[in-house]
Amino acid sequence: MTSRSKWLRGLSVGTLLFLYGPILVILVFSFNVSKMSVVWEGGSLYWYRQLAGDHSLWLATRHSLVIGGVSTLVSLMLGIGSAVILERRRIMGQPLVEGILLLPLVIPEIMLGVALLLFFVLIKWPLGLTTVIIGHCVFNLPLVIMVLRARLRKINPVWDAAARDLGATPWQAFIYVTFPLLRPAIWGAGLMAFTLSLDDFVVTFFTTGPGATTLPLKVFSMMRTGITPEINALSAVLVTVSMLFIGVSLVLQRK
Repeated sequence: MTSRSKWLRGLSVGTLLFLYGPILVILVFSFNVSKMSVVWEGGSLYWYRQLAGDHSLWLATRHSLVIGGVSTLVSLMLGIGSAVILERRRIMGQPLVEGILLLPLVIPEIMLGVALLLFFVLIKWPLGLTTVIIGHCVFNLPLVIMVLRARLRKINPVWDAAARDLGATPWQAFIYVTFPLLRPAIWGAGLMAFTLSLDDFVVTFFTTGPGATTLPLKVFSMMRTGITPEINALSAVLVTVSMLFIGVSLVLQRK
């Protein structure tokens, strides 16, 4: 092995440790029996049992699942049609439309949260689960469109044209030809959108209202009273679930 290869391997290992070292520390200390998060006194599942019995936490989990599920479904319904139109049709001012659609992914998230808050206040819409769902749709929709358009570029439009030549209507050609080929990307985009929605804090913080606390907001409120191994346990669960969804999403997109 040359010195250059050793240097590159060491750099890769160091980068991985820098990125995933803190996550590994959280996972390890989530099994700590001590009430002090930084003092190891032995392994135990005590804090996971405490986590399972926290009713306010389960309520926040239900809110996160509802928000993530609804925002993902709405984003997919709007994103499929938008991706097909942008990729298969030519519309007036398409570069401008594409730029506007991708804007929520470019601007800082805190600016997006403030803008949504001002918009809801301006139209006098009470903050709650509905406003959080709308906020999550705003940043999930561009992501879904990007993933689906990338998949559509790999689908030969000749197949759709062949179905049309054989007597299929545009809707039938989409349902029986394009949609099955697009299905893995739809699953992948949906899982990525759901994961982002489940983990989001900034946009949720600005658009939430009374009775709409999500898991990230619950973790933030718990940390204000002091970090305990229960927070480590909750963080470990969130990280594991998020990585699982992202992994499944990548596998489905490769198919």
